[in-house]
This record gives sequence, structure tokens and C-alpha cells, in this order.
Amino acid sequence: MLALLLIAIVLAGNADGPASSRQVNAVAASHRSNGLGAWQKVYSVMVSPRCLNCHTATNYPQQGDDRHRHVANVIRGPQDKGVVALNCSTCHQSTNADSTGLPGAHNWHLAPLSMRWQNVNDRPLSSAEVCRSVLRLLDGPHLLKHHEEEPLVLWAFNPGRRPDGTMRTLPPTTHAEFVEATRQWVKAGTPCP
Repeated sequence: MLALLLIAIVLAGNADGPASSRQVNAVAASHRSNGLGAWQKVYSVMVSPRCLNCHTATNYPQQGDDRHRHVANVIRGPQDKGVVALNCSTCHQSTNADSTGLPGAHNWHLAPLSMRWQNVNDRPLSSAEVCRSVLRLLDGPHLLKHHEEEPLVLWAFNPGRRPDGTMRTLPPTTHAEFVEATRQWVKAGTPCP
């Protein structure tokens, strides 16, 4: 939408008359460039351990900054919430339990495999692959709402303490910066690398 407005302003002309196609292309390229810059900030959070540990391509969640396999041999289960006796909610409550180091947020679960941000070799997908994957699942406004309000997204920016009492590592941006980058990416038309 913003891109169309910018192009319309350029086309309306300047002191020398109507804009050239070169000017229109320059505005469009700048708009895309700004959108791609915003996307890279979004991507940097999405492939941080706080997100990637549950956006796996595996049949189990991962833990820690080194993204090791979840203790107790927890597995995905049919609804991405574990299996009987080892459901995610058995241990993960609606808030962090700093006394034990167990993280928690409302409706704790693995992201479905359709939302995996890593490959089967445990490496993050490329920026372009994650971008295309996101857009297959959600349009820009819905992704923005997800990033603003989803309890598990909010948890990533307030992950609590590890069992040893030290604080968990935060994503590379604040939640406000993450949401603003998502907003800018959406305004730019959700360009992918």
C-alpha cells in the first residue's frame, strides 16, 4: 500500500514534469530495501534459540542456547503438545517458574512442522526460506498480530531463569523492536530475499 502511494507521489510529478520510470524504479527499490532490512531484524529473532527450540524440524523440542534435545526424551506427539504422561503442560505452566527454572507461558507447545525454521540437519533455514514459509501460513497483518500478542512469542522476550538460576539469553532485539520491524516489513509489502 505504502509502495503504491510513494509511486503515485513520484508519478504526480515534480518541478520538471512527470517522473521518469527511473525515478519510479528508484522509489520502489528503496521501499523494497527498507522492507528487506526490517525482515532481517525479524528473521534474526525467529532463528534465535528462544524461537528455534520449538520451531524444529525434529520430532522433539530443543533446549538451551546450544539447542540440545529436550531432557526426559520428550517427543512432539500428535498435536505438538507431547504424549500422554509427557504433555508439555505437565511441566510447563502458564508462567515461568523461576524457583525451578522451568519456562512457562499460556498453551506451551511445539510449533507445527509447517512452521519449522530449521532443516533436518539442525541448521536454521535461510532468511529467504523462512520468509516464504511464514507467508504461506500467515499474511502480514496476522503475523503482526501474532508477534504482538501470542503468549509464546511474548515469552521469548521474558524467558526467565535457567535451573542454575542464571537468566536465559534474550533474542537479539527487544519485543518492541521486533514488533516494529514486523510492522515495517508488512508496510513494505512483505518482501522476501
